[in-house]
Amino acid sequence: MLHTNSSGDGPSSQVKSRPEILRLAGGGELTGHMWVLTTKLWTDLLAQQGLRTEEVTVLDAPEEGNHASYRLFQVRRPARITSRPRTAQPPVAHATVGVGAVLVGPDGLLLGRHRRGTVELPGGTVEPGESLQETVVRELAEETGLHADPADVRVLGMLLDQVGGVVRITFGALVTRWRGEPADQPGERIGDWGWWPLDALPSGLFECSAQILTAWRPDLPIDHPPARFTPFAEPHGAGRDTAGQVGT
Repeated sequence: MLHTNSSGDGPSSQVKSRPEILRLAGGGELTGHMWVLTTKLWTDLLAQQGLRTEEVTVLDAPEEGNHASYRLFQVRRPARITSRPRTAQPPVAHATVGVGAVLVGPDGLLLGRHRRGTVELPGGTVEPGESLQETVVRELAEETGLHADPADVRVLGMLLDQVGGVVRITFGALVTRWRGEPADQPGERIGDWGWWPLDALPSGLFECSAQILTAWRPDLPIDHPPARFTPFAEPHGAGRDTAGQVGT
């Protein structure tokens, strides 16, 4: 490709043809329009067509006083990269998302006993299409018979840990107002609901409930496996970092 003509006119940085005089071998001249572009511009244009420039050789005119110079481009079209289709089989579950609700009344903290023996906060798994506040309200009604409004549910933050190769995400929430009295509900796995003073909480707390409680009240003397806590609202008590470690 012509880079500089014999008169010394160099390349253009715009894709626009210009008249060039072509000297014929048998004598005489012929004027034609040519694209005389910079090396970078040619490289970019070739790349737009899927060609990769690997080497550019400079070819200058051998005669003294002849400014003609050409560029010889060695280009290659890279092999296409293939992709693998998705499998039709559903992925193996590797994460679970749940909520736990903190309700504190005049007589203390609301806790129930699971049929496997652990003591737990009301809560459960987030269902498709639900907000976290809606999950708290639904689980609270299903497990305890208490009724609350989503506007009275304040999400405290997110706890993240891993059990048995499954990432466990638990959101702690504080319910500020509710209606009714807690009572065992038919078909539910948690019952024996009662209010416990914060300075006399029972042993055998469910790990998730314990993690939520210490995220809400870091001063509570509860031992449990550590989990990464990211607050959404200011927990009770001293200020926390945006990502704190809740541990024993």
